[in-house]
Amino acid sequence: MTDLVEKAEAAAARAYAPYSNYLVGAVVRTRDGHEFTGVNVENAAYPLGVCAEKSAIVAAVAAGYRPGDLEAIGITASPCGGCRQWLFEFRFDEVSYRTAGGEIRTTTPGELLPDTWELP
Repeated sequence: MTDLVEKAEAAAARAYAPYSNYLVGAVVRTRDGHEFTGVNVENAAYPLGVCAEKSAIVAAVAAGYRPGDLEAIGITASPCGGCRQWLFEFRFDEVSYRTAGGEIRTTTPGELLPDTWELP
């Protein structure tokens, strides 16, 4: 999903990352075609920052979408471990991101996090 990664790259310019200067953007596409944008937002209390993927997913949830409603996501970088669990839990079909080498890779949440777990 090259188009989602390109939209995520445009969104990354709006990220708030004064500590790392590492700007990340993400765009979620729902099964009915809506799109939600997210960016990373850092905080001086480091663990309290939020990843771009999570902020895009949260925007979709706030609009009424639930796991299974989100089809694809484009991200400007490989997702962290915590976000990989979010992507799995929200049952995305496709995850596209720009690799460190500059290529766009498309995969599934299960391939990104092969030994995931679910609550009963």
